[in-house]
Amino acid sequence: TVLLDMDGTLLDLNFDNHFWQRHLPRRYAEARGMPPESGREELMARYHARAGTLEWYSVDFWETELEMDIRRCKEEVAHLIAIHPHVPEFLAAVRASGRRIVLATNAHHKSVTLKMARTGLTPHFDAIVSSHALGAAKEEQAFWARLREQEPFEPARTLLVDDSILVLDSARRYGIAHLVAVKRPDTQ
Repeated sequence: TVLLDMDGTLLDLNFDNHFWQRHLPRRYAEARGMPPESGREELMARYHARAGTLEWYSVDFWETELEMDIRRCKEEVAHLIAIHPHVPEFLAAVRASGRRIVLATNAHHKSVTLKMARTGLTPHFDAIVSSHALGAAKEEQAFWARLREQEPFEPARTLLVDDSILVLDSARRYGIAHLVAVKRPDTQ
């Protein structure tokens, strides 16, 4: 089995970094009539408080927390969604090898839907699993146990490619034997 992360692994993390660090803070500040830097500082503190949790990755959580239409804001900069070089060829080669390909992401289903619609990558996967459907982020051991129940895989014969060292460490603790870290998740 080949488990692949989405953001920063298959897709350029530039979209997410731009959205969360620049675009949303600017829109948040505009909506509240505050200086852009104040909006950015406030959001960075809120993000930091939720880092590594399911809430951090949840579009629904941030829509409620910030009282903003996150999905609409993401669509404003959706032109930045981009596939990393050679990803389609890599996916085709994995498919040709006969291995099962599972997209295992912390991204909220609304983000996955937007990105798959923009990239057309959906047909490459045997399954697409969001941590939100499993009730645990990939940083948690519960994620891997629940994923294995839904998408049976043998940890000793499984490859995980991810851009998060925390996620890779969690997978290693679970017993996933083959781990690859993406060194340059954001091309910018």
